[in-house]
Amino acid sequence: MEFKFGGSQTNQKTVLGHPSGLFVLFFTEMWERFSYYGMRALLVLFLISSVLDEGWGWDRSEALVLYAWYTGLVYITPIFGGLIADKIMGYRNAIILGALLMTLGHASMALEGVADPFFYLGLGLLIIGNGLFKPNISSMVGQLYKGQGDEKDAGYTIFYMGINAGAFLGILLCGYIGEKIGWHFGFGLAGIFMLFGMLQFYFAQTIFGKIGLSPKNAEDFDDAIEDAVEHTKDAVEETVPDAETSKVTKDRLVVIGILAFFTIFFWWAFEQAGGSMTIFAKDYTDRLLTGDGAATFKIFNTLLTIIPMIIITWVLSMLFKQTFAKYSLSNILLGTSFVIIWGIVIWMLQREWVSESAEVPASWFGILNSFFIIAFAPLFSKIWASKLNPTGPVKFAIGLILLGLGFGVLAYGSMGIPLGAKTASVSMIFLIVAYLLHTLGELCVSPVGLSYVSKLAPVKLVGLMFGVWFVANFIANTAAGITGSYMDPILEEKGLTYFFMIFTLIPIAAGIVMLLLNKMLLKKMHGIR
Repeated sequence: MEFKFGGSQTNQKTVLGHPSGLFVLFFTEMWERFSYYGMRALLVLFLISSVLDEGWGWDRSEALVLYAWYTGLVYITPIFGGLIADKIMGYRNAIILGALLMTLGHASMALEGVADPFFYLGLGLLIIGNGLFKPNISSMVGQLYKGQGDEKDAGYTIFYMGINAGAFLGILLCGYIGEKIGWHFGFGLAGIFMLFGMLQFYFAQTIFGKIGLSPKNAEDFDDAIEDAVEHTKDAVEETVPDAETSKVTKDRLVVIGILAFFTIFFWWAFEQAGGSMTIFAKDYTDRLLTGDGAATFKIFNTLLTIIPMIIITWVLSMLFKQTFAKYSLSNILLGTSFVIIWGIVIWMLQREWVSESAEVPASWFGILNSFFIIAFAPLFSKIWASKLNPTGPVKFAIGLILLGLGFGVLAYGSMGIPLGAKTASVSMIFLIVAYLLHTLGELCVSPVGLSYVSKLAPVKLVGLMFGVWFVANFIANTAAGITGSYMDPILEEKGLTYFFMIFTLIPIAAGIVMLLLNKMLLKKMHGIR
């Protein structure tokens, strides 16, 4: 019998018109992103908080350098994680091992109060675990579909909604508990849901049939690395003569290089979100609301929390209908995670409602990115599918300009902050508008990323080109934290407006250059849009 989708017979049962296995991956990825973004929201805040507030009392510059290396390295390890899965252990085992390492990493960070080395051990486990998990779960999504058409694209769209749902809930709940109750509780909470994500995947993995199994001829790690280097070398050697004789191949490789170079400018500025923008939220933003302001925030925050939870729970119920008979233990574990998360959500909201005032956690602003993506993604999808759809380079340029304008808003909001000031009370509206513009920029840039690499790269070099793209993201994230570490010296000499103007002018200038390059890049794409 010929199945419509890859995987087992149970995987042919659909949820929202897609194979049930997609939603096993959806919830696994959701809890992984919950743990990653939940911890990331706390990292800098924990490091710069005073010892009296149970933090480590680090200088901002030291905290941002550590943040730089952490967020940078999580883009390098997936290159090796994908290789290990392909050659040695298979996607499934890599995902399970990666999730286990990340669970242990969060548990280790929760023990930071016992001994400092636990904190660093935790970060190391998270970096390695992420490398095994991140590339391989995305690869499994693609293998659920036998064709390359719109259905597969729609499947990835649903999967990315899981990413944003996890990021949203992780920042909201881990951030709240970390700031309001205790840092180690926030780190620990991230680990609990990573564990649930791993277990529900482990006990439902046979739904994928033969997808993601270990390769029949598994290799040793040294052999796998050696083979990969040889394969890449051979692919390059075969492609070089083609690039020399074929103008099309050469031109398309040039376009990938230009896009990878400009993507550095975008993520370098965008990734200030977890660093200097978080510090701005903590120390320079008026987050204490009273009276009508407090009531308005409580209503908004309640709706912002409850509505996504209801939608995700509804999706969960549909998955249960299709898979409970066959995968009851996996479903029970997943259901238990939702009972716990609902309990935490209700406790948090009730705790806020009984308080007369409302102090917005500094980490709360991070949820705006996920919220705006969920709110505006359908609109952007319609624009991209209409006659108004701009070219890839123009989308990239618009994204860079919107990103710069977001920092321009912060620069304007910081004008009243004196030189060297350690605290201030700027209105929250500046951060909210900045996050809105940044997210709109991200929605413009995201379609021009890996999808263009896969379309433009010669078949034999697709893997290498993805590696180049990850290296560009590593450079961007590392540079973001290191640049952010100069926040205090610039604040003392020039002011915070000057600091944010750096992130205003450079992305806008890069966007203008990209606009000027549009016709040339289109010509070099040779028909690929």
